[in-house]
Amino acid sequence: MDNVLALEGRRFGPSLASRSRPLPSGDTGPVDLMVDLTATAARRGTPVLTLEFCGQSSFAAGMTEMLASGRLPELTARLDGVAVARARPMISDRLWLSRTSNDLLAGAISLIAQCVARFSAGKLAPIAESPAPPLQKGGFIGHYLPFFGRGLVDRAVQKLRRGRRPFYWQVAYRLIDGPGVAETGQLDGKPFTVLADDGQRFYADPFVLERDGRHFLFVEEFPYSTGRGVISVAELGTDGTFGVPKVVLEEAHHLSYPQVFAHSGEIFMIPESATARELVLYRAEQFPDRWVRDTVLMTDRDFNDATLLESDGRFWLLGTERFGHGSASDTMAVYSAPALRGPWAAHALNPVAVDHSATRPGGAFIRQGDALLLPVQNGSRAYGGGLGLMRLDRLDDFDVRFELPRSIDPGPAWARSGIHTLNRAGGVEVVDSAG
Repeated sequence: MDNVLALEGRRFGPSLASRSRPLPSGDTGPVDLMVDLTATAARRGTPVLTLEFCGQSSFAAGMTEMLASGRLPELTARLDGVAVARARPMISDRLWLSRTSNDLLAGAISLIAQCVARFSAGKLAPIAESPAPPLQKGGFIGHYLPFFGRGLVDRAVQKLRRGRRPFYWQVAYRLIDGPGVAETGQLDGKPFTVLADDGQRFYADPFVLERDGRHFLFVEEFPYSTGRGVISVAELGTDGTFGVPKVVLEEAHHLSYPQVFAHSGEIFMIPESATARELVLYRAEQFPDRWVRDTVLMTDRDFNDATLLESDGRFWLLGTERFGHGSASDTMAVYSAPALRGPWAAHALNPVAVDHSATRPGGAFIRQGDALLLPVQNGSRAYGGGLGLMRLDRLDDFDVRFELPRSIDPGPAWARSGIHTLNRAGGVEVVDSAG
């Protein structure tokens, strides 16, 4: 494994799995919790936190197990041998070992941070054990070579299918009365209509806003010529179709996820701008065409698809946050503020979860009676691979709890394997998915 990482390092540089220098020796003094990444430390009467990678006590053995079995990665944290937390990092690039290692070990770092925060708050409790995976025969290289060969073939097939477009998304919409996708959990009923593009760009991340009886569709528009997303809007015509979106917000950095909403008689938008390491509240100076930067809510944060919730006079933002290496889609963080413009503070238990299918929002919160549902992206196999609906059980300064997501099943209303975003305003429902 070290040899493969060294070979890939000539192209990508060192990874989190590259060999590190030995830790300094000597007495650390009294400690409350020992984090042992070697599984060899003596107890000495101090609680010890250890990690398992795919059921194995070492990273190399866990990587071998994952390659051999084809299982999705799962990390388990144990306090004095008892399982207390679990993480399922998202793998953004399954071909290169160094990139896979970065995603897995970034998830491990976030899992440790989560456990330390919960241990300090007295909330680190036992969880159910996962079934032990069957032992796989053979060493690392015997499993890695066929895995890498299959990966090269799959990568070539994907490039041939995409043709000249490096990647492609499509937005779709429909006019409905009564239950929609959030209620049925299926893509059935009236078919969706594709928002057409000219082949020089794609549209994604649809949000829809109803204002004075008119419906406006906000999307990320991604021109291939610039390689940078902008925010565009189209209005629903009297014929029941949306026209060609026009650009209404552009920055020097990438913009996406145009979460638009009304508050105190004004219209605001919080788009994603993680590449600029900031989160900005925009205000409509002239809706829907003219937007101004109202307030910088956060700086020096790689915060993705931050989704707003106002509850009991307090404001919350839930999204995924990347801390250096790793995926932008598997580690949930929560922030709160007494007012929309802030000041915003991180939750004491951040990061609250590490899971490839239950952390990154895919649309605004949905109210169903007394329940609040959050659409969440399912990146278990690939980014944009599906969407689920996750019920919020508790959100306050002391804890954040969700039920497990309920998957949205494919159906005849949208001829794609899955969706990536779900939103609705009145009788207009919008989705998107990888093309």
